[in-house]
Amino acid sequence: MTKFPPAEFRLSNLRERMAQTETDLVVLGPSSHMAWLSGVHPHGDERPVMLVVSQNYAGFLMPALNADAARKSTDLPFHLWRDDQGPEEALAELLEAAGANTSGLSVVLDETMRADFALRLLDALDAPKRRFTGDTVSLLRASKDDNEFAAIKAAHLLNDAAIKAAFDALKEGITEGEIVAVINDYYKAHGAALEFCSVCFGESGAFPHHYSGANSLKTNTAVLIDSGCRLNGYPSDMTRCGFFGTPDETFKKVFDVVEQAVQAAMEVSKPGARASDIDKAARDVITAAGYGDKFLHRTGHGLGIDIHEEPYIAANSDRVLVEGNVFSIEPGIYLSGKFGIRLEEIVILRETGAEIFSEMPRDMVLR
Repeated sequence: MTKFPPAEFRLSNLRERMAQTETDLVVLGPSSHMAWLSGVHPHGDERPVMLVVSQNYAGFLMPALNADAARKSTDLPFHLWRDDQGPEEALAELLEAAGANTSGLSVVLDETMRADFALRLLDALDAPKRRFTGDTVSLLRASKDDNEFAAIKAAHLLNDAAIKAAFDALKEGITEGEIVAVINDYYKAHGAALEFCSVCFGESGAFPHHYSGANSLKTNTAVLIDSGCRLNGYPSDMTRCGFFGTPDETFKKVFDVVEQAVQAAMEVSKPGARASDIDKAARDVITAAGYGDKFLHRTGHGLGIDIHEEPYIAANSDRVLVEGNVFSIEPGIYLSGKFGIRLEEIVILRETGAEIFSEMPRDMVLR
């Protein structure tokens, strides 16, 4: 189970941010936002669960049947409701305790909350002005602390070993699905769970989100493996490419271009850089090599409790990056009918630049 700092620590930081952004109320559903802030991560179903935070109060709307399990993770007060009562009265009491009974409150709403939860909340408020968590909870989550760094590092070291085992298992006739099983079995044997896995042989690699299946490996075939596990509540994510047999000149050329794009993006990944600067650095290398229209996605995404979270490293993002941000650098070139090459690192921004979590070289893997 994930170990989070005491709720008081993150609540204090959130309230400071609420004051800076003139936010009266933050309301979170049963999501990674709630888990990060409070340590509580209840099962999400149709029963409304909310964490409501104001400057002077923080408490939960909590179904009574979930209360005992949730109480193990928090000392914050619960406003309980039973199935035969419904949540309306408990929600009204919670909002009154939070001082949310005035008109025109500035409310931050969890963008991952169920629509019926969100509408129930908004209907209970008087003319609220609402926005999502981008400048409050999401912003705070994007800067990782030492405990989070250690958890993400451990997940990546395990992932390194699993992907090495996968490349070592390559042989004529083995299927993509069987290599996925090698990776999954390695995770399980070392106390982790499969977060996702994409094994791509040959032209399958030209699909950035290929679903691994019954494709069997033949000699002189490109291999792309993008996989991640979850260990102690935090995920890993890495892509490595290799060749089963003798790579031709086209493969080697494309591999080299993608590697140069990774290095270019790493070079500009420093506190104070914009997300779009990093995307441009990688994209310019690939475009200059004549493959600009074959780079089909953004350069990266944040990683934390969620495998995809802020900050997103994209051409349309002017977000200024800060020390502690964790994100991927994963440029790719996808040649339809031939192969795809993507090289992915997860990095954390330090004062002097980007530090890579993985310790597995990006050099072409040959089998």
